[in-house]
Amino acid sequence: QVQLVESGGGLVQPGGSLRLSCAASGITFNLYRMGWYRQAPGNQRELVATITSAGITNYANSVKGRFIISRDNVEKTVYLQMNSLKPEDTGVYYCNAAFSLARKDYWGQGTQVTVSS
Repeated sequence: QVQLVESGGGLVQPGGSLRLSCAASGITFNLYRMGWYRQAPGNQRELVATITSAGITNYANSVKGRFIISRDNVEKTVYLQMNSLKPEDTGVYYCNAAFSLARKDYWGQGTQVTVSS
């Protein structure tokens, strides 16, 4: 059974930082591209950042220079370090695991991030 369990969300003031974690089980983690997506109320889910099995990263323009995605293949965990947070970063953040060759795509349950004073 595949599980992606996110943690680390919460309420933070503008300019603050949070670190999200996503622990994976039930998959061969090092084969998967891992990613973070977010969804604000009334909006579609959007890409935040991805990291391939080789460690190549990709970021949405809105978070470049503020967020850092990383992965630990031994711990089967992907992280999202979020700095200089803005109110527009508010939303539910979802972890994603994708292995395109096998057409596998999995999602976590999401963790709420609220940036407000």
